Amino acid sequence: MNLGKKKSLAARTLKVGKKRILFVKSRLEEIKEAITKQDIKDLQSEGAILIKEIKGKRKNIKKKKNRGPGSIKKTVNTRKQLYVIMTRKLRRYVAEMKIQKKLSPEEIKDIRNKIRNKVFRSKAHLKEYIGNLKK
Repeated sequence: MNLGKKKSLAARTLKVGKKRILFVKSRLEEIKEAITKQDIKDLQSEGAILIKEIKGKRKNIKKKKNRGPGSIKKTVNTRKQLYVIMTRKLRRYVAEMKIQKKLSPEEIKDIRNKIRNKVFRSKAHLKEYIGNLKK
């Protein structure tokens, strides 16, 4: 008689793997008639269904997750947000300078490329660069 379905039902009900479920051979008829989760729980409490112990050294030791600097993903999103904020601020400033006609189109193109490549640390750094262009 094939009790594979009963074994998978017991595994789901008792929250263990199929390999750990053990049926007592003398009570197979009762197990065969069990169709609900409650039936399975009752059979387990009566001792007709047994659960094997976990094998190996790490039976009770929880594996520590590797949380080194390379596996932390939160910082990527933060860096991106900082980049977006800085880029928008600098581009806004360059647009103001363009309206005031203080920069030529070639200079604007060059500066925007440098903004995109993160050459400028801050708005003050950009102002200093523009000041040096005029000299």
